[in-house]
Parts: sequence; C-alpha cells; structure tokens
Amino acid sequence: MTTESVTTKAGSTVRIAPGVLAGIGAFAAVGIYVLVSSATLGLWTSLGPGAGMFPFAMGALLVAMSAVWLLQELRRPSVRGEGVDKGVVISVVASLVILASVMDLLGFQLSMFAFLLYHLKIRGRRAWVPSLIIALAGSVGAFYAFNYGLNVALPVSAFTPLNLIGL
Repeated sequence: MTTESVTTKAGSTVRIAPGVLAGIGAFAAVGIYVLVSSATLGLWTSLGPGAGMFPFAMGALLVAMSAVWLLQELRRPSVRGEGVDKGVVISVVASLVILASVMDLLGFQLSMFAFLLYHLKIRGRRAWVPSLIIALAGSVGAFYAFNYGLNVALPVSAFTPLNLIGL
C-alpha cells in the first residue's frame, strides 16, 4: 500500500509523505465508520452473532491495520514508489462497479464467479484450471458459507430460470 513517500531526515525527525498519511487516515476513517454503523445492526442476538458482528470485526481489523501501517511509517517511512499503473486501477475500479451493478440482477454466485475469473485469468494471467477452481470456490463457496453457515442472505438472480437452479 505504500506507493509514495518522501523521507526527510532532518536530525531525528521522521516525515511521512502527505499521500501516505492521507491513505492511512482514509482507511482509519472507513474503519471507524464501519464500526459505528455495524453497532447499530446488532452485534449479538439470542441465537448467536448478529448482523453487525462481521462488519464490526472487519471495521476493527481495518482500524487496527491502519494503526499498524502508521507505526510502520513512523518507524521506517517507505521509499518513493515507481508509480501506480493507472490501467490496473481503472480496471479494478470498473470491475467493482460492474460487479455492484449486476449483483442484484445475476445474483451473487454468477457475478462473483465472473469477477473472480476476470481477475484471475485475464488480469492475473493464471492458468485456466486454477482460475476456474478458485472462482468457483470463491463464488459458490462464499454463497453457501454466508447463506447456510452465517445465515446471511446474499442476493440471488432476478431471472427466474437462474433462480430456479439455485443461482
């Protein structure tokens, strides 16, 4: 996550690049927002973990990782990166937007399968068999883990033929 940083050693002071500090602050702010928002969903019910438990844990992890990142930067600021490949950033953001926009239409399993396969096979240039196995496990496995293991309903397809076969 460290792409740019300028180390200026004037005496014993350590200087963190403003961009890195802004990134740390953004991740910490998102984590705090998730912590506060998930607490309103209910962390625990009489049957077990509530709807807010998983997001609360993820928010706490995000805040903790931001603190670790800040400590690492204070201890040893990262060196200036070579820059960010804008094509990668654009393709990841565009694929996430497409994933979010088609998830209610195609359902979690199909849209996540296509998302993972795109990133593994096309972007990552992995072999077909491992890409298919990971995409299948990541889409169908996560769907069943959330639906039946955690009792969290993930979206199913809006198309009746796909919905009838469990997608």
